[in-house]
Amino acid sequence: MRLAVAALTAFLAMTGISAAASDEGQITAIDTEAMTITLDNGATYRLPGEFNMEAIDVGSEVLIAYDQVEGQRQITDMDIME
Repeated sequence: MRLAVAALTAFLAMTGISAAASDEGQITAIDTEAMTITLDNGATYRLPGEFNMEAIDVGSEVLIAYDQVEGQRQITDMDIME
């Protein structure tokens, strides 16, 4: 079992992927060309390529799940609070 965990950890480290994390806050900026959003805590997140940009606005409260991929926070799931 320890060998399997060590192998998975090494694989994730080599691919630049780490364990999923989450964040929440209000969107303060949307960059449609870079496909990113910035939250009120200053953190910037990359949206998935198929994301409908019309679903969000500056000021929207969101809860996101993301993976750290090659130094960038890549959104894997997002809930828009209403």
